[in-house]
Amino acid sequence: MNYSSRGFGLILDLLKFKSYRSRTTKLAAAFATTSLLVSQASSPVVAALEDSPKTVIDEVWQIVNSEFVDREFNHVDWKIKRQELLQRKYTDQKSAYKAIRQSLKDLGDPYTRFLDPEEYEELTSQTSGELSGIGIRLGIDQKTSKIIVVEPIPNSPASEAGLKAGDHIVSINGKSTKLMTLEQASAEIKGEVGTEVKLKISRLEKPGFDVTIARAQIELPSVSYTLNQEQDSKVGYIKLDEFSSHAAEQMQTAIQDLSAKQASGFILDLRGNPGGLLFSSVEIARMWMTKGAIVSTIDRKGGNQKFSANGKALTNLPLVVLVDGYSASASEILAGALKENHRAKVVGSRTYGKGTVQSVHALSDGSGLAVTIARYYPPSGIDINKKGIAPDIKVDLSREQQTNLSINPDLIATKADPQYARAIAILKNEFISNTDHNSPAPLTTQQLPQS
Repeated sequence: MNYSSRGFGLILDLLKFKSYRSRTTKLAAAFATTSLLVSQASSPVVAALEDSPKTVIDEVWQIVNSEFVDREFNHVDWKIKRQELLQRKYTDQKSAYKAIRQSLKDLGDPYTRFLDPEEYEELTSQTSGELSGIGIRLGIDQKTSKIIVVEPIPNSPASEAGLKAGDHIVSINGKSTKLMTLEQASAEIKGEVGTEVKLKISRLEKPGFDVTIARAQIELPSVSYTLNQEQDSKVGYIKLDEFSSHAAEQMQTAIQDLSAKQASGFILDLRGNPGGLLFSSVEIARMWMTKGAIVSTIDRKGGNQKFSANGKALTNLPLVVLVDGYSASASEILAGALKENHRAKVVGSRTYGKGTVQSVHALSDGSGLAVTIARYYPPSGIDINKKGIAPDIKVDLSREQQTNLSINPDLIATKADPQYARAIAILKNEFISNTDHNSPAPLTTQQLPQS
């Protein structure tokens, strides 16, 4: 079945990234592709303005004025901008939003972005790694243009209700999906925890049927993994889709489970990973590194915050990391730390090159603002912004190969995937080298302290 999908619906599609790596273009690909986020519970900025649209405008102005990272930020012009904005008349919130977005363009920073209430809600759901719904990924069948279930999330209400990949969603709460977009269908399916949604489903082997499913708080999977038998070796393959708040705990489970199944080495796939939370990338790096620097961040005042390994790695088995031009932000922090500390070989294409950190603020009307507050640097201190990280071993995919993997995602992490195949060859050389030098047995999760 040929289909295209966009996860649970898009939020703020900054660069409209499309990656051959994912069966779904995730919510984070819409925002976190170009944003490394620091999680903070920020209260709306208080502004003593009676006009509601102007209140939000002033909130945005104050946040940018106090936090924007650029040392060359022209505060004189920005103060004039505030006066200009507050002197205007706004008919509604949308007109204020338009003025805000236009004013932010003057900063010259593509990552400082205004989010309307719907976009902000989607972003907070994604970075938390949770949402309220039934737990399905939606797509469009390219042959029929019908909205289908790409897959139900394991242990979700949708899975327990018996929904299957390929099911055609005919209607949602009595509304036909024939003219719906993926975003509209997603919005209809989501809702408050405990409420119900009624779906009419069409499936090839049986006539149409109705199913009523109670919505729940769903933990979105950021990590998937398999134990692959590669000739006489067992290789643990881990795909990390995004750095959500649950990504670290899911990564820990993957490493420990694959180690218990006697994996001889690991392949960590960061291709197509748009980034996410800063601290999630640090936690995951610490699972692979026993020592060494991970990343440092520098704010506009020159404050330097450094993160390092904490001696609580889960394994020191051989590791290869896969990256491509869509590996961005937090993916680059992780790949850079593992590469520069010689913990892993990095294989693939040069990464995206995004070296800034954003903080997300809630505003008084339910909208939000992401503002660039710092720049980050790998252990070497090299500025990767707009440059990316070069892999140790360059394996670029041809357009034909990318198309083949996009159309046939089951070929990813097989011999038909050139980057994966090269990673396997590297691991096999590692196994032979360890054997030739009579190296001591690698530490496993049972021999290392747990985090």
